[in-house]
Amino acid sequence: MKTIFVDGYNVINSWGELNNIKNNINLESAREKLIEILVDYCAYKGYKIFLVFDAHLIQGNPEKKIKITPNLNVVYTKESETADSYIERYVSKIGRKVEVSVVTSDNLEQQVIFQRGSTRMSSMEFYGEVMNVKAKIDIRTEKMNAGKKYNRVEDRISKDIFEKLDKIRKQK
Repeated sequence: MKTIFVDGYNVINSWGELNNIKNNINLESAREKLIEILVDYCAYKGYKIFLVFDAHLIQGNPEKKIKITPNLNVVYTKESETADSYIERYVSKIGRKVEVSVVTSDNLEQQVIFQRGSTRMSSMEFYGEVMNVKAKIDIRTEKMNAGKKYNRVEDRISKDIFEKLDKIRKQK
């Protein structure tokens, strides 16, 4: 099984949608959206993913691992440990035993990863890969739902008329 380590904040800052969420709502919402995206991605691909977030500036923070699904783990590094150092440590342990890929756009990190037997993917390359998988999931879902025909009013009339009827219904 392929294992992927994802530098979470690097991805959030690189992907337009996540960066907008971070800037306009909050960082926690951007993290949650990334987790949501990766749940579908790793389920479809069958990869094991470690999504690593820096917590090195949070005083007294112990390392925290959260198992979201059997194949998706979220890691918050301990105080004084960056996501890069966490990823390097684990890639050093498993890099030549299993197929490992690291998602980061940090150039120095990319060089270290190559030396430890891993491949790397930039955050934007990973975005393309994830969006490609999302499109495949959407097509598969659409095909599954195409066979399900419902006899609902909203499926047979225009949106404008449905909204007017719905407004009348709610007035009673």
